[in-house]
Amino acid sequence: MKVKRRTVWLLTLFSLAAVISVYYVFEGNRDVNLTTLFTEDTLEETSLMGVDGVTSTATTTESYLFDEMRMEISNERSQLRDQLTQKMASAEYTAEEKNEAFNEMNALIKQESSEAMLEMVIKSLGYSDALVRIEGEKAQVTVLTDELTTQQANEIIFKVRSELEEVQEVSVNPQTSYY
Repeated sequence: MKVKRRTVWLLTLFSLAAVISVYYVFEGNRDVNLTTLFTEDTLEETSLMGVDGVTSTATTTESYLFDEMRMEISNERSQLRDQLTQKMASAEYTAEEKNEAFNEMNALIKQESSEAMLEMVIKSLGYSDALVRIEGEKAQVTVLTDELTTQQANEIIFKVRSELEEVQEVSVNPQTSYY
C-alpha cells in the first residue's frame, strides 16, 4: 500500500511540475531583464523607468500614540478575556457564575467590534486616524487632526449616537499629529 501512495505522490508532483513548466514556456511577452537586478551600481546611479518624479507621496503612519494606546487596550482586554475563559472552564464556579462570565465575554466582544466599526466610520469622514473608547454609557473619541471645528465635532457625536443608542455622553478630543 505504501508503494502506491508514493507512486501517486510522485505522479502528482511530476504533473504539477509539467503544468508549471508548460505555463512558463507558453506565457507571452515577459520583458524582464534579470541582469539589472545584479549590478554593482549604487542607488544614486540607478534610474527608475516609468516613474514620474513630480508626484511622490510619503507613506508613513501618523499616529504612533494611537498604536500604543490600542496595544495597551488590547493587552488589558486580552488579560480580561483569559480570566473570563478560565472562569468559564473552571469547576470551582457555579453555572450562574459561568453564565455571567459568558455574558461579560460577549459584552466585551460587542464593545470591541463597536469601537472598531466607529473608528472606521470616523475615518471615512476624512480623518487620518481615530481612537474610540466606550465605557458603559460614555464614549470618548480622539481624532487625529490639527483643527477641529464645532461642526465637525457635532458630526462625530451624531455618528456615534446613531450607531450606538445606549451611549448617552460622547466626548470628542482632537489630537495633533506631533509625536
